[in-house]
Amino acid sequence: MVAKFYRPGRWTDAAILEEHAFVQQLADTEIPAVPALTGPDGSTLQHHAGFRFAVFARCGGRDPALDRADTLTWLGRFIGRIHAVGATNAYQARPVLDAQTFGVASRDWLLAHDCIPAELRQPWQAIVDLALDGVRRCYDRAGDVRLLRVHGDCHRGNVLWIDGEDAKVTGLAAAGPHFVDFDDSRMAPAVQDLWMLLEGDRAAMQNQLADIIAGYEDFAEFAPRELWLVEALRTLRLLHYSAWLASRWRDPAFPAAFPWFGTARYWQDRILELREQVALMEEAPLWGA
Repeated sequence: MVAKFYRPGRWTDAAILEEHAFVQQLADTEIPAVPALTGPDGSTLQHHAGFRFAVFARCGGRDPALDRADTLTWLGRFIGRIHAVGATNAYQARPVLDAQTFGVASRDWLLAHDCIPAELRQPWQAIVDLALDGVRRCYDRAGDVRLLRVHGDCHRGNVLWIDGEDAKVTGLAAAGPHFVDFDDSRMAPAVQDLWMLLEGDRAAMQNQLADIIAGYEDFAEFAPRELWLVEALRTLRLLHYSAWLASRWRDPAFPAAFPWFGTARYWQDRILELREQVALMEEAPLWGA
């Protein structure tokens, strides 16, 4: 088994239980997500000595082979199934992933807590404001985008691939992808669970996206206009990641794990990164929009 401990202030009990219920709903419909186990008190959320935690069945596996078209199509099918279930209800205790929650809130928190070196504060804020303007333009181009419950952090590290022989040994229902760590699950556009699986140059990402969507649309309809949001969502993730690191810096584990964070070089690199994103958000979307 694997135990997950929840950091104080990260989520309310209600938000954690909503996530657990969603993952259980997926498992109940034979989608390979790994749900929290029910404790002696009948709840999936346990408390001990002031700490909150949940316990999950251990699920081993390897990285998915994202350079293979059949793997991408297989992943697309299961993400489509996740979204078909995710669209049946809305989160009440979990927030929406949008420009305000991931972008504006992240910018304002970093500025309010003096996280950026004084000599870089003005250029950083200027490029962040330009980037947020670009995000808003991308959302305008995408139009009325449907929000649904999504995984939220669907990158290769949260997909465990199990081969046929391994599935027999572990007793899991089937070979293929198994989705773990729904901690960042939110209401968001469907494309949020697709773009983090794309790698390489623009041509490579176009081919990968076509393979993913081919599988996805076996179970859920994908609106091509959402592709205007790919670089916007990447920009929001970059801003949110900096704020996430800064807000947890007093945790002794963070300086040890991220010794490069907060240096002048770190913020200089973020400024360059956001300049690139401003340009990318003005380009045509990858495919089909």
